[in-house]
Amino acid sequence: MQAKIDKVKTLLEALPFIKAFNKEIVVIKYGGSAQTDPKLIESFAQDILLLYLVGIKPVIVHGGGKKITDMLDRLNIETEFIDGQRVTTPEVMRIVEMILSGEINSSIVSLLNAHSAKAIGVSGKDAHFILAEPKEHAKWGLTGTITEVKAEVIHNLINEKFVPVIAPIAAGKEMGHPGYNINADLAASQVAKAIGANKIIFLTDTPGVLDANKKLLSALNKKEVEALKKDGTINGGMVPKVDACLEAIEGGVSKAHIIDGRLEHSMLLELFTSEGIGTQITL
Repeated sequence: MQAKIDKVKTLLEALPFIKAFNKEIVVIKYGGSAQTDPKLIESFAQDILLLYLVGIKPVIVHGGGKKITDMLDRLNIETEFIDGQRVTTPEVMRIVEMILSGEINSSIVSLLNAHSAKAIGVSGKDAHFILAEPKEHAKWGLTGTITEVKAEVIHNLINEKFVPVIAPIAAGKEMGHPGYNINADLAASQVAKAIGANKIIFLTDTPGVLDANKKLLSALNKKEVEALKKDGTINGGMVPKVDACLEAIEGGVSKAHIIDGRLEHSMLLELFTSEGIGTQITL
């Protein structure tokens, strides 16, 4: 009987958070192990369904860099990186779109629909709802910088009770343009800003932002993030993630979260418990 009572207590602990976030938009950047491990994939789908059923409005932006690299290697197509970002040639862009839109996006949509979440897949080229221009004067080829997000496209899908699943590919302004490859973290932050999300959550392969002694920092503000970047505590692949968090909160998103996607139900633990599990970033 005590075990049953404990289950009820867990539900009651979540209740204030469910009430607080009801009808709010939460953008989730989905990537890393959470996107490749079968057990974590199942956990992710269950979490999204629960958010959907309790009245939260999830919007998913996914990555797919590893699968893109694997396919390029298989096809013997060389790919170059500058400052950790992929240079996207026209040939590489074809593979990027094939993997992101054709494979990953459709598989996420199918997974969520199989769990009874009403999901629909889009890329930024659909309705040209994400527009971009070449990053730093085409230094990265068809890797782009977002110039516009047409929020009404996503709002229309949400209003029709869909869970939008977004592939980070943007349209160019020119007729017949092949499109732009967009960093998924930055795409998520731009989408979150444009659609007025309450929160943005980044699923990563780390516990969150760590201090110099590798201990989790559970809460940070903008000033503290900038200081940790300056002294090198925040470095490597964590830099674009915290930059995306700062961009989102500076654009009106209330809070940004970097959490460990390797843990089952990590989103629910972060959103619906007092302690949380990752790093929360605010202004």
